[in-house]
Amino acid sequence: MMAQPDIEIQVETRYLDEQSQPELDHYVFAYRITITNKGDMPAQLLSRHWVITNANGEVKEVRGEGVVGEQPLLRPGESFQYTSGSVLETPVGSMHGSYQMVDAEGRPFDVPIPPFRLSISTVLH
Repeated sequence: MMAQPDIEIQVETRYLDEQSQPELDHYVFAYRITITNKGDMPAQLLSRHWVITNANGEVKEVRGEGVVGEQPLLRPGESFQYTSGSVLETPVGSMHGSYQMVDAEGRPFDVPIPPFRLSISTVLH
């Protein structure tokens, strides 16, 4: 049995003050994700699954095909970067999830997206 591809996920987040309306419990965050194929075989991202939790403990799940309208094929050593966003009703929250991918033989595998925090800069980290 071949090992599944080695995929690394890196995340950067920021609070979008200009798009947020705290008085209406509307907090907008951007996140930039870099997906890097550290393995020795190609892998293609087919879909995503997000679990988004706000400070009130409310959970929203999002599933969909690809990321930002693409289903990138990552050859060994290649990276794919995209920026997306999330809107919360609280100034702090978190996200985690997984990408559903296939290897060069068409075998599906999941890549976990480690939890990351969304928070406005005035809130203690």
